Amino acid sequence: MMDTTNMAAKPVQISIDRELLARIDRDPQTRKQGRSAFMRDAVELYLAVKHRREVDKQIAAAFGHKSQDLLADVEAWVGEQAWPEK
Repeated sequence: MMDTTNMAAKPVQISIDRELLARIDRDPQTRKQGRSAFMRDAVELYLAVKHRREVDKQIAAAFGHKSQDLLADVEAWVGEQAWPEK
Protein backbone atom coordinates (compact mmCIF):
# COMPACT_ATOMS: atom_id res chain seq x y z
CA MET A 1 0.00 0.00 0.00
CA MET A 2 0.97 3.60 -0.50
CA ASP A 3 2.24 5.40 2.61
CA THR A 4 0.01 8.42 3.05
CA THR A 5 0.99 9.41 6.58
CA ASN A 6 2.77 12.60 5.49
CA MET A 7 0.40 13.59 2.69
CA ALA A 8 -2.15 16.35 3.10
CA ALA A 9 -5.52 14.71 3.70
CA LYS A 10 -8.96 16.07 2.99
CA PRO A 11 -11.59 15.08 5.53
CA VAL A 12 -14.62 13.33 4.05
CA GLN A 13 -17.80 12.01 5.56
CA ILE A 14 -19.19 8.61 4.55
CA SER A 15 -22.08 6.47 5.75
CA ILE A 16 -21.40 2.85 6.70
CA ASP A 17 -23.96 0.43 8.08
CA ARG A 18 -23.51 -0.50 11.73
CA GLU A 19 -22.49 -4.13 11.17
CA LEU A 20 -19.79 -3.22 8.65
CA LEU A 21 -18.49 -0.51 10.97
CA ALA A 22 -18.36 -3.01 13.83
CA ARG A 23 -16.34 -5.40 11.62
CA ILE A 24 -13.96 -2.57 10.70
CA ASP A 25 -13.55 -1.61 14.34
CA ARG A 26 -12.75 -5.22 15.32
CA ASP A 27 -9.95 -5.43 12.76
CA PRO A 28 -6.48 -5.32 14.35
CA GLN A 29 -5.23 -2.82 11.75
CA THR A 30 -8.02 -0.42 12.69
CA ARG A 31 -7.16 -0.73 16.36
CA LYS A 32 -3.50 -0.05 15.62
CA GLN A 33 -3.73 2.70 12.98
CA GLY A 34 -7.29 4.03 13.20
CA ARG A 35 -10.29 4.05 10.91
CA SER A 36 -8.88 6.59 8.45
CA ALA A 37 -5.77 4.51 7.74
CA PHE A 38 -7.90 1.39 7.42
CA MET A 39 -10.24 3.07 4.93
CA ARG A 40 -7.33 4.53 2.92
CA ASP A 41 -5.75 1.08 2.65
CA ALA A 42 -9.08 -0.54 1.75
CA VAL A 43 -9.77 2.00 -1.01
CA GLU A 44 -6.20 1.70 -2.36
CA LEU A 45 -6.55 -2.08 -2.48
CA TYR A 46 -9.97 -1.89 -4.14
CA LEU A 47 -8.70 0.48 -6.83
CA ALA A 48 -5.60 -1.66 -7.46
CA VAL A 49 -7.71 -4.81 -7.86
CA LYS A 50 -10.15 -2.98 -10.12
CA HIS A 51 -7.28 -1.71 -12.29
CA ARG A 52 -5.77 -5.21 -12.50
CA ARG A 53 -9.11 -6.63 -13.65
CA GLU A 54 -9.35 -3.97 -16.35
CA VAL A 55 -5.82 -4.77 -17.55
CA ASP A 56 -6.60 -8.49 -17.55
CA LYS A 57 -9.71 -7.83 -19.67
CA GLN A 58 -7.66 -5.81 -22.14
CA ILE A 59 -5.04 -8.56 -22.37
CA ALA A 60 -7.73 -11.19 -22.89
CA ALA A 61 -9.35 -9.08 -25.59
CA ALA A 62 -6.03 -8.52 -27.35
CA PHE A 63 -4.81 -12.11 -27.24
CA GLY A 64 -7.95 -14.14 -26.60
CA HIS A 65 -8.60 -15.04 -30.21
CA LYS A 66 -4.96 -16.05 -30.66
CA SER A 67 -4.69 -18.18 -27.52
CA GLN A 68 -4.52 -21.56 -29.29
CA ASP A 69 -1.79 -20.36 -31.66
CA LEU A 70 0.22 -18.89 -28.78
CA LEU A 71 -0.20 -22.07 -26.75
CA ALA A 72 1.09 -24.18 -29.64
CA ASP A 73 4.15 -21.93 -29.96
CA VAL A 74 4.91 -22.14 -26.25
CA GLU A 75 4.38 -25.90 -26.00
CA ALA A 76 7.02 -26.49 -28.66
CA TRP A 77 9.59 -24.54 -26.62
CA VAL A 78 8.64 -26.02 -23.25
CA GLY A 79 9.70 -29.46 -24.44
CA GLU A 80 13.11 -28.07 -25.42
CA GLN A 81 13.91 -26.43 -22.08
CA ALA A 82 16.94 -27.70 -20.23
CA TRP A 83 17.10 -27.35 -16.47
CA PRO A 84 20.40 -27.37 -14.57
CA GLU A 85 21.35 -30.50 -12.65
CA LYS A 86 21.18 -30.14 -8.88
